[in-house]
Amino acid sequence: MIIRGCSSQPTSAPRSCFSTSFLLPTSNRHSFKKRVTTFKHELDVVSCSFNSPSTNFRIQALEAKKLDGVISEGSRTNLQNDHLTWPSPSDKVPFWKTEFPSWDISDSGHVDIQKDSDPIHVIHVTAEMAPIAKVGGLGDVVTGLARACLMRGHTVDVYLPFYECINKQHIKELTLISTYGSYHDGSWIPTNIYRGVVFGIPVVFIEPTNHFFKGQSVYGGSYDELEAYLFFSRACLEWLQVSATQPDIIHVHEWQTAGLPLLYWDMYQYLSLQKPRIVLTIHNMEHYGECRQEQLNKCGLDGSVYATEEKAMDDRTIGHNPERLSLLKGGIVYSNAVVTVSPTYLKETLNSGWLAATLIRHRDKYFGILNGIDTAIWNPATDAFLPAKFDANQIEGKRICKLFVQRGLGLAPEAQDSAKVPLVVCITRLVAQKGLHLITNAIRHIEALNGQMIILGTAPDARVGSEFEGLAQLHNEGPSIRILQMYSEELSHMLYAAADIVLVPSIYEPCGLSQMIGMRYGAVPLVRKTGGLADTVFDMDDQSHSETANGFVFEGIDEGSLNCALDRAFSFYREKPNEWRDTVKKVLLMDNSWNNAAGKYIDVYNNVRFKHH
Repeated sequence: MIIRGCSSQPTSAPRSCFSTSFLLPTSNRHSFKKRVTTFKHELDVVSCSFNSPSTNFRIQALEAKKLDGVISEGSRTNLQNDHLTWPSPSDKVPFWKTEFPSWDISDSGHVDIQKDSDPIHVIHVTAEMAPIAKVGGLGDVVTGLARACLMRGHTVDVYLPFYECINKQHIKELTLISTYGSYHDGSWIPTNIYRGVVFGIPVVFIEPTNHFFKGQSVYGGSYDELEAYLFFSRACLEWLQVSATQPDIIHVHEWQTAGLPLLYWDMYQYLSLQKPRIVLTIHNMEHYGECRQEQLNKCGLDGSVYATEEKAMDDRTIGHNPERLSLLKGGIVYSNAVVTVSPTYLKETLNSGWLAATLIRHRDKYFGILNGIDTAIWNPATDAFLPAKFDANQIEGKRICKLFVQRGLGLAPEAQDSAKVPLVVCITRLVAQKGLHLITNAIRHIEALNGQMIILGTAPDARVGSEFEGLAQLHNEGPSIRILQMYSEELSHMLYAAADIVLVPSIYEPCGLSQMIGMRYGAVPLVRKTGGLADTVFDMDDQSHSETANGFVFEGIDEGSLNCALDRAFSFYREKPNEWRDTVKKVLLMDNSWNNAAGKYIDVYNNVRFKHH
């Protein structure tokens, strides 16, 4: 199985991510531009692919003594690397694009998970699902939570738009089961319903016969995105009514499906759908679904009814012409329960932001539940993408993964002095939220500390992409930094396995999965203290919490705060190798699985099942 997904960004995300001066300190900006110009004729960009003639070479693990003891004698039989093909930057096909063994995780997971005594039926209505339509963490969350609830004995379905770009190779038993009509702008649109199975999860695909959801990416097609998701929300309810399906819970996600609670309580609940209760999860409060009244009219609701502060009025537009609505605010008001993705982010959203007043009014139904990660998809002991498998009891494979990535990207191999050259990995969308000025500063500081760094991510803003392209030209042929502007699920698995440190310097972070995935692969997290990062990473130097200490934390948004944390992490790595190894084992053993979070979601489901709206 090769996991890939569509890639783009929601059009509701802020388009202007940051100014040039936000990316680089003012004092460095002109010298940065000058250096790009100076090097432009001397350096080739190595960012996405290596197209030189192949010089693939093969090293058997039994000959690994030549690698200065990177692979110990006792680990050879367990790591199954007797015929490992070592990559090179000059390979015709980059190492993350080669063929991988098939990998079916649909039946994987904790076989000893106890079934819940009162099974319920949950339907997730979502714009994303990993790996078939994944842009960010939303897709991972839907798949992970659905699988966890299935393993606990519940009935779970996912309803998803049938995007033109959807990755069909991971859909089993895909079948057209019906065609029905769903309303949009005065007409009933013929709509196809497909069923399939993804990672063991039943999925219903909704395909309107108009132009909605056409295009080569999940978001950003040549159609009105907000109207398309309002249509999708109503089409889901219409299909439930046509098929006489009455789930216990309809679980909607983000602004894209936050119109469904309005449609349910003010329309379909008066028709035949009376059993379900609605739960909304907000994954990122910055994406709010700004909506004109006439757009809401097109799904069959009267937009003017919702233009009040108590309902869906966007508070920031009061007194403007025109005033607007927010689907996310309407979803908060109309859902039976609202969940956000970490306890700390819940507190932050109650204290700041224009939705805080609405959330405070509905505080009794607002919960913070920390996301998990799918420990079957993210498992270094079984991961098909890794050149060597490992776990907390057999961590030697992690060193092989590090050397494999270093060789494949042309980084100076650190086999000669492995205790001195930590590898820092940052896997992220290149947007302002993720701390872009801190990421660019980390490049400089890690290089000055004689460390190594790999950045993997895409920039939806062309200006940001251009800045990182310039940085790639400066650094990508040197011995220590690689900046790869692309999306690759396969390479991300390898980088987490190779990393000594996973860097997450977000300005704000509702939950964050990167730090949890990094720990699952034995990478020690270095994070800014915010949102879910504050709930999952605890500083090594905090003597009062030594039992939970598992990484390095900084609080400021300035470069100096990050540099101090990097200095501490590098010193720990170099000066306390035994303690570092113990920390790697500690984070490998941490349980950030979805089972814990799923139990809390099920408590929320049960809490609202028997309540009237």
